[in-house]
Amino acid sequence: MKTSLLNKILTSEAGAAALILRVPVGLILAAHGAQKLFGWFGGNGLAGTAGWLSSMGMEPGLLMAILAGGAEFFGGLALVLGLLTRPAALIAAFTMLVAIFSVHISSGLFIANGGYEYALTLMVALLALAVQGGGAISMDKALSEKLGRV
Repeated sequence: MKTSLLNKILTSEAGAAALILRVPVGLILAAHGAQKLFGWFGGNGLAGTAGWLSSMGMEPGLLMAILAGGAEFFGGLALVLGLLTRPAALIAAFTMLVAIFSVHISSGLFIANGGYEYALTLMVALLALAVQGGGAISMDKALSEKLGRV
């Protein structure tokens, strides 16, 4: 039964187009997560992100920074590989939903004003990946085929 559930999570009828969506979205998420967790790419790192989240009332700030950064960084890496695509995409989509309503919604739609259009775009792409799965060129596909032979 556990194998059956795992196989449902891994199996995807999507073709190679999933790769075209997964890789750039995954790289973008991983880069944003690296900013939050490690201070890479001009980010504030874990302490800076925790302080910023605390200042917005998202407490405890350190835990929230680890959760947001971890969802983006590790979820992004999983998407690039096509490994556990559906769960990674769902967790990252939820993270974008939180970002929209906790940070961007009051600034309107457009990103030039600090709005939510970019987070919304990522969330919709992530939901599409959650629905369709990793596709033909993914670690999910290789794992599901291996499970099918067991």
